[in-house]
Amino acid sequence: MTEQGPTGSKGGKRAKGTWLFPATVLVLYGMLYLVAPGKTALALESCAKVGLSLVVPLAFVIVVMFLLNLLIRPSHVSGLLGQRAGAKAIVLSLVAGIISAGPIYAWYPLLKDLKEQGAADGPIAVFLYNRAVKPFLLPVMIGYFGWQYVLVLTFLMILGSILLGYGMQVLARNH
Repeated sequence: MTEQGPTGSKGGKRAKGTWLFPATVLVLYGMLYLVAPGKTALALESCAKVGLSLVVPLAFVIVVMFLLNLLIRPSHVSGLLGQRAGAKAIVLSLVAGIISAGPIYAWYPLLKDLKEQGAADGPIAVFLYNRAVKPFLLPVMIGYFGWQYVLVLTFLMILGSILLGYGMQVLARNH
């Protein structure tokens, strides 16, 4: 029999429990359908709409992950976003976080994949923090709050992301 790590799926706990949640949800929906068929059908329809809204962002991330795995080797990731990459990793993560689009949860698999390939915790934290800075929303924010407020807020968010990234690096080294 093959040994497996904590994330492996051959005969491990994860493989056995993979379908536990969806099966439980289906059983609950079945039981609820017997009690309130109209409301259950409405809930299933709502669930289907949410599921369909996830298809495009998740497909995009899967394509990006495929291309990254095809074109970029772990040594490249480690060189660009690893512990020794320094300021260029922070700047790259900062810019990528600002220009990234779509729901944040769609980015989690890609970030996990980058981490497994050698990306450090700091640049990932910087990326996640800078997802809140959106250039296309700046004119709207300026309209509501004024340019001085938006300029200071954006500067502090970027500075905060860098400090958070540094803090994550320090914490990661200590563990």
